[in-house]
Amino acid sequence: MKKSTLGVLAIALPLVIALGYVAMTSGPLAAVEVTLDRVENRAISPALFGIGVIQARYSYRIGPIMTGQVLRLSAQVGDRVVAGQVLGEMDPVDMDNKIDAKSAAIKRANAAVIAAQAQVADSDARAEYANSQSKRYQELVKVQSISKESAEAKAQENQIAAASLAAAQANLNAVREELEMLRADYNGLQQQRSNLLLKAPVDGLVVGRHIEPGSTVVAGQTVLEIIDPASIWVNVRFDQLQSSGLTKGLSSSIVLRSNSTHRLSGKVTRVEPLADAVTQEILAKIVFDQLPDTLPPLGELTEVTVALPQLMNSPVISNASIRRIKGQTGVWMMQDGQQQYTPVELGATDLDGLVQVTQGLKPGDTIILYSKQELTAHSRIRVVDHLPESVR
Repeated sequence: MKKSTLGVLAIALPLVIALGYVAMTSGPLAAVEVTLDRVENRAISPALFGIGVIQARYSYRIGPIMTGQVLRLSAQVGDRVVAGQVLGEMDPVDMDNKIDAKSAAIKRANAAVIAAQAQVADSDARAEYANSQSKRYQELVKVQSISKESAEAKAQENQIAAASLAAAQANLNAVREELEMLRADYNGLQQQRSNLLLKAPVDGLVVGRHIEPGSTVVAGQTVLEIIDPASIWVNVRFDQLQSSGLTKGLSSSIVLRSNSTHRLSGKVTRVEPLADAVTQEILAKIVFDQLPDTLPPLGELTEVTVALPQLMNSPVISNASIRRIKGQTGVWMMQDGQQQYTPVELGATDLDGLVQVTQGLKPGDTIILYSKQELTAHSRIRVVDHLPESVR
């Protein structure tokens, strides 16, 4: 061979060998690095994780029962109030004048009742006298001391006196009824006047002041909003697929977005019977075991973890080993040094990433935990102790 040909071969052969080595070790033909794990037989404590919102169980919206203008407000947002405390007042317009007029009418009616009672007493005395005279004349007629016409005249006077007494009694009843009607109207006006005062229905905290003095509001419109601070709870949503076992009384951990380093304890006080069909979530209410010294703002987001009852021993794997291929859930299991895709059925999951296997694996089986790239049944693999975090 010519010297030039030998020179080219001397240069090309090492390059080909180097390229082949690179292709077999780090190129497309290289073995895929994997880490292994064993299926354990152990009990796991599943938990639910959800995002919740701070809410008040009892909220009161205070407003007038009739259309009017807000005259004054003495409560500010953040004020603590007690039951019955006057927080504001609506403009009474001419209601005070109506109450004064009704009070004067009641006084006049009282005077009319007194006058009617006197008239009844006078008529009663006249009727009693006319009755006694009529009886006496009837006796005198029997002994023929007076004429029959005189006795009949006295009897007629007796009837007139009785009729006058009945009329006086009827007039007394009428003025009494009128007095009761005026008192009822007066009490109604007083109640309406009292309703113009905006009062706190319970001990609470003012969280909303939606109207300012001078504004005109309609009946039922909210002017002030009060909550019961002791009724603060968390309205939290959980995925329906993971909510099996969620019941009242389970312990929970609450982390406020405003203080993510501090965990608060609580428990499930209610699981809503109506789920959200759109988001496919279960709604639950979580109460604090002890309210924070500083109440969290209403509407603040929280992270809630509910601890479910511990399960019995069963095969358990890490969720990092689970793969979905062609719509099927499974893991890569090692058999005789070769990987094989094995379908599995999964159960509950805990927050440490452990998944219960109900079918497909048994304790002691070896599976692939992490791989440097996606595997196939024909992939060449190389087992290593660990992979870089960026690969995982």
